[in-house]
Formats: sequence, C-alpha cells, structure tokens
Amino acid sequence: MVVMVMDGQGGGIGAVIIKSLREQINREHEILALGTNSSATSRMMKAGANRGATGENAIVRASLCADIIVGPLAIIMPNSMMGEVTTPMAEAVSSCEASKVLIPLSQEKVTLAGMAGEPLPHLVNHAVQRIKELMNDV
Repeated sequence: MVVMVMDGQGGGIGAVIIKSLREQINREHEILALGTNSSATSRMMKAGANRGATGENAIVRASLCADIIVGPLAIIMPNSMMGEVTTPMAEAVSSCEASKVLIPLSQEKVTLAGMAGEPLPHLVNHAVQRIKELMNDV
C-alpha cells in the first residue's frame, strides 16, 4: 500500500506520524512525504519516508496514487496552515479515492464538537492504529 503523509510549516506532525508508522507497519508499504514547503518535506524524509516531494502539483498528483492519506485536519481546508494549503491541494486530498486518516488539531479556529483534546502523541497513536486496520496489519 501507498501511504501519503502530508504536512506543512515545519513538518513536525508529519515527521511524528512517519516515525510511528515506520516502527509499526511492514516495510513493504511505501510512505510518501508530501510537504507544502521544502522544510516540511525534508523533516518528514529524515523521519523515514521512502520518497518525498514538495508543492501543489506534487500533492495533487500523489493524492491520485495514494491508498491512504494521513495528516492534520488542515490538509482538507483551503488556506489553512497560514495559507500554505491551497484550494487545489485541499480539493485533491478531500476528493480523491484514498482513505483519509486526519488528526483533529484545532489550529485553524475550527472546533470539532465532541472531541476530547488529547495530546499529539495519543492522536498519532490513534491514527496509526486506524491505518493498520485499513492495511489489515493488526
């Protein structure tokens, strides 16, 4: 399976996701690091992604071949991450056929009613467990 991890700004969330995935899933699964900027991509590559690319066109194209897309909730919100997520990026991710596993971080003045504010490590653990279920690796 192809897992696309998307992040922006410093790429810290994506890097934590990739590191956790690398520790818990089979090596046969490919992890792609897609950053809205080169800093995010670089940090995710250092965390263990197989391949990486940066920018709008890369994200639009990679979303077409991914089986699973994972990242913060902001990746489906145009103009989020201080404007780094463009409308075509958000549209490509939200409308592609891949399963999406989104981490509910509330940095964009969006509140998800009914969600308990858990620390990032717990949210990443939940995301990785869901990805493993989708891969049937549990």
